[in-house]
Formats: sequence, structure tokens, C-alpha cells
Amino acid sequence: MSPYILEPWSWQESWDRQQEAFMPDREHRFAIMLDTVDAVLDGRPPRVLDLAGGTGTISLRTLARFPDAEVTLLDLDPALLAIAGATLADRAAIVPADLGTPEWRAALPHRDYDAVLTATALHWLPADRLGHLYAELRDVLRPGGVFVNADHMPDDTLPELTKRLMDRARDRRNARYAAGAVLSWSDWWERAGADPALAPLVTQRQDIYPTGHSPDWSPPASWHLAALTAAGFSEVGTVWRGGPDAAVAAVR
Repeated sequence: MSPYILEPWSWQESWDRQQEAFMPDREHRFAIMLDTVDAVLDGRPPRVLDLAGGTGTISLRTLARFPDAEVTLLDLDPALLAIAGATLADRAAIVPADLGTPEWRAALPHRDYDAVLTATALHWLPADRLGHLYAELRDVLRPGGVFVNADHMPDDTLPELTKRLMDRARDRRNARYAAGAVLSWSDWWERAGADPALAPLVTQRQDIYPTGHSPDWSPPASWHLAALTAAGFSEVGTVWRGGPDAAVAAVR
């Protein structure tokens, strides 16, 4: 998609390290997500939609786990899509689309995915739009297909303990930033904006998100399970939890 980006794997690795500062158990949640995909395949190569896929982290891990997978990556961020296109090349379909409107489905090359996977992304959508999106996702899955969303989803029965876990994680993360062990979100974007190839794309991104992503809204896992049930999925539940984060799954 953007062959002019030099050393795209370096940017991909840099993105992963920055994200792991927020989620030290990030690879574990990805492994659980792919285990869930494997459970609905019956030995077939999967057709997977990497929703709000950013730089292609999930797509790359999907292809490592299932080399014959047919992968579609969808996102709106031009800078992250450029990195994804450069690292994935012809191994995935790269689709720019806005999940804020139901028209995003028109950009898809398929209508019958085995799995839709997303991580740390849909909290940018408001509640009413996310509820509608869940229903739209059901319609792009084949019967028996699975949707998995891994994100910050606190357990609403442990409010005080969750707060303490989050405070301690924040303190550890800030200590790593202060020591220069890893880039913060803002530092990563500052470096991307200084790269000659990525700079115009970062500017485009700022035009798309002039006030940053909004809102940043993180309901408990119980909200997601209720919304997925209301969207018409036949089974919904939690397949992974790590402190204040969780991965919910829904089967069409």
C-alpha cells in the first residue's frame, strides 16, 4: 500500500513495543483470540476480518498461526494503514473505512467471514454506535462464525480492586517512560510525524481526528455481553480476562 515507507518492520516493531507498555499481556490475549478462531474452523483455513486493525498486529499473528488464512484489515487511520500495507504487502486486503457509519461494510471484499477480531479499538465509539456495530458485525459472519473483542472491560463487581490494579499499572508504565525504556503514545506519534514518509499521513490523521479519538469510553464486560446478545448472537461470553481487561466472544 505504501512501498515508500523505509523499514516498515521497524515501525511495526516500534508500535508493538509502545502498545505493550499499556498491555504487558498483549500477546497472551492475541493467542486466546486465535485459539477461539481455531475452535470454529473444523480444520479449514480461516477468512478473518481484522477490524480497526491499525498496523496489522492481529493480521500478522493470524497469518503466522494460519498461513493459508484469507485476511482483510480495515481501519481509517492513514498512517497506521500505510505501515500495515507495507508490512503485509499482498498477504492481506487493506481496506480504509469508517466504523462510525454503517456504510463501512460496503468496502469489504467478502460478506461471510469465519471470524472478526479487534483489540483495543472500539472504545473510541459511543455506546449507541457500538451497539449498532455489533449487529452489523453479526451480518458479516457466516453461521457459526465468531467475533472477539479484547479491550479494557473492567469487572463491575470489583470496582475498587480494579481501580487499584489500574493505578499500579499506570505507575509502572510511567516509570518505564521516565527511564526511556519505551515510547509513550504521544512520543510515538511525535516520532512518526517527524519521519519524511509518514509525516504527510500523520497530518491526514490529524485532519480526520482533530481532537484525537473521541470518546474514550470503557464499559464493563457485562455491557458488551448484553449488547452482543441484543445484536442477535447465539452465544456470548468472556474467553479471557487479565485484571481490568477482557476479551468477549460472540458466535453467530
